[in-house]
Amino acid sequence: MTAPLLMTPGPTRVPTRVLEAGARPMIHHRSPEFSEALAAVIAGMRRVFGTRGDVLPVHTTGRGAMEASICNLFSAGDEIVACCNGKFGVMWARFAESHGLVVHRIATDWERSVSVERVAAALQAHPGARAVTVVHSDTSTGVLNDVAGVAAVARAHGALTLVDAISGAGGVPFDFDGWGVDVAVTASQKCLMSSPGMAFVAIGPDAWRASESSSLPCNYWHFGAIRETLSSTQPQTPGTTPVHVVLQLEAALLMLEEEGHESVVARH
Repeated sequence: MTAPLLMTPGPTRVPTRVLEAGARPMIHHRSPEFSEALAAVIAGMRRVFGTRGDVLPVHTTGRGAMEASICNLFSAGDEIVACCNGKFGVMWARFAESHGLVVHRIATDWERSVSVERVAAALQAHPGARAVTVVHSDTSTGVLNDVAGVAAVARAHGALTLVDAISGAGGVPFDFDGWGVDVAVTASQKCLMSSPGMAFVAIGPDAWRASESSSLPCNYWHFGAIRETLSSTQPQTPGTTPVHVVLQLEAALLMLEEEGHESVVARH
């Protein structure tokens, strides 16, 4: 009996070509063959994020990478401003609170995009805030937020911008470098057309500097350790990589390249 098709933001239906890539025989995650595939995926993810900088593969779902960004960049008692106009904006705020951060919640209407003026007012009211968290396109509602505007305001106040791009990256334009974003998170199972199990974090220079003073524990998803192993002569990750998800992503990213960015955006 065939399972009914559900219309959801993800996990999305995986194209046959991507499924076939995930059905290849197992290869070892420390082999040159796998390192070549991983390097191709990272190069493709740089294009998805719109960055020439670091993109880190994290063995987790998207929400794991969201929590990892808190653990790697902050310390208990740090203040942040959280845009909460959707389920996942609220979730990020809860992650931060669970690690002892002081969270100032704004933009709590799930039917409206974040007001850049409201972000500016919150940063003015809380000058000690070290970052703003915002969801690019919240999965729960589809509401799209003005990440470029939020990032510009945050940078003017000396705060980082952290973006959940899980349901949007690869389907709508994202310009990490051009918008001045500091951290962006996405995952394999939505616009990237692959099975769940891998997340990616784009991270800029100011965020790396923030990580140097962070005191929260982050053993499994330590960004510095991931960057170190990824930058070796034979790129790899600190732990056992979900090999077949990476092989799927290699195929999916190639399909996106072949279709062309403008066509992909128009389709979505």
